[in-house]
Amino acid sequence: MKLGVNSVLFKDFDFATAAKQIARCGYDGVEIAAIKGMCEHLELDRWREQAAELKAIVEDNGLEFLSMEVASLDEERLTKAFEAGAELGIPIINVGPGGKSGDEDSLLHSIETLRSLSKKAEEYGVTLCVKAHVGQAIYNTPTTLQAMNDIASPAFGIDMDPSHIYRGNENPEDELPKVLSRMKHVHIRDCKGRTAGPGDIQNQACGRGDIDLFAYCKALVDGNYDGPVCLEVIGANQHSLADVSIVAAESYGYLNACLQALGAREKMVKE
Repeated sequence: MKLGVNSVLFKDFDFATAAKQIARCGYDGVEIAAIKGMCEHLELDRWREQAAELKAIVEDNGLEFLSMEVASLDEERLTKAFEAGAELGIPIINVGPGGKSGDEDSLLHSIETLRSLSKKAEEYGVTLCVKAHVGQAIYNTPTTLQAMNDIASPAFGIDMDPSHIYRGNENPEDELPKVLSRMKHVHIRDCKGRTAGPGDIQNQACGRGDIDLFAYCKALVDGNYDGPVCLEVIGANQHSLADVSIVAAESYGYLNACLQALGAREKMVKE
């Protein structure tokens, strides 16, 4: 199981700085942020200009591209993301479902949009993943299962984020097995309480909050999940490089220890 960091945690810094710190923390790879209005380490409107530099940065730091977060469901923007993913070797493109919780028409519209976009992703050999998101059309396990049932494309997958499931009043370790068959990606962070937002970045560090992330990791291992697990911490603007690096390092230590204890990652042996 490979561990990575969504570069949105380093939104106030350039991608070279982000990659260097992510590698120093011990991670295997990176999820590059292409989120318009929040963090665009990958600028989709000029990705061809960036491609060689981004590839070199990742390779020079001994990392790999695990995924890309776009968030938007805009078809033109996602088409560029699929093109960039195919060229840069980024296998998974992550989005949110959009829409409004508890509105059947909104849910059906979201599912139809994801179905159409997944067909397009097939053409580029990449996978489009969506996660249940507090307040949006797909927001819990039942709505996730509806999307899974209605979208047959092999290029469609679930990004299972335990913090959104927990804040939606479900226990992620119990819900994970229900969606495991289509899980292709994990966004992971902790949180205090079942509030609308994830809270301060320090309390999003894995092991700091109230989610039983060890039980969640056990459910991943028990289910033979072998996709990426990427730390996604939001709200990191106006924090120092030390602040955000501590969150990344602390989370790596927690997740790596959990997965080592569960036999899903090898322990480093000094020669």
